[in-house]
Amino acid sequence: MTEPDPGASATISWQELAAEVADELRAGPHPLDRSEAERTGRLIAMKASGADTADWPSISAEPATIRGVAAIDSMTARRLAGEPLQYVLAEWSFRYLDLFIDRRVLIPRPETEVVAGVAIAEAKRISPDDAAILAIDLGTGSGAIGLAVAAEHAGAEVWLTDASSDALAVARANIAGIGRAGSRVRVAQGYWFDALPAELAGRIGVVVANPPYIAEGEDLPPEVVDWEPAEALIAGPEGTEDLEHLVATSPAWLAAGGSLVLELAPHQAAVVADRARELFAEVAIEPDLAGRDRLLVARRPRLR
Repeated sequence: MTEPDPGASATISWQELAAEVADELRAGPHPLDRSEAERTGRLIAMKASGADTADWPSISAEPATIRGVAAIDSMTARRLAGEPLQYVLAEWSFRYLDLFIDRRVLIPRPETEVVAGVAIAEAKRISPDDAAILAIDLGTGSGAIGLAVAAEHAGAEVWLTDASSDALAVARANIAGIGRAGSRVRVAQGYWFDALPAELAGRIGVVVANPPYIAEGEDLPPEVVDWEPAEALIAGPEGTEDLEHLVATSPAWLAAGGSLVLELAPHQAAVVADRARELFAEVAIEPDLAGRDRLLVARRPRLR
């Protein structure tokens, strides 16, 4: 006879635990609606079980392990205390990547996936058929945007920069997780373009950034202001300080025909675009998934 697994609780399944977590989250101090609570409960149980989305249907009815129950209890308590789910899970998906995430970096959001998609499209426009191109992700945080460029454009040499050594530690962990594409990624610490070697000036095909663009004193949800790094959110009194700096300094670093791609807030789009039109040949504002003005694309003229 097979001896019972001492690591298994044998009393409750992963699926039942997921349902219990959902009930707690619906009744907690920061109540979630039914669908979000059920999704969160499932993700917490999946994390504790080690299952991915494909595995979950086949293991969800199995008895949870004692260690898994303890992990679920810990993660649920953190979520009930208001900690964002992405930090609780320590991972989040971004386009085709699964990223390590913690409180040292901003949480990757769907709006930023759109920014990454536009940066990739610009790289492929400038450098079709996976020809070589230099792309820079300034203020990279977790590395999400730059690593998406590296993963989806086989000719891209990508630099990830950030002023925060803590953020770059997270980015380095994520480089290790993207496989062979990581061999084309470099990391440098510093304030915007100050992080880069001077010899890159005039050679860059795409500069992309999700810079701080929140004004001091601007209202933010508690889940953001209480947990995410303020230095990655707050730009200054106006909120456009970093955006305007990047618009002003990018032309000297971009190659002829190169592109600047910036995430911004909808109410900032007009003023930042007007400034960009003074320095770039083509300027466009593109929408996010909700149709709101969310990113600036500015292109330098090509050499004739």
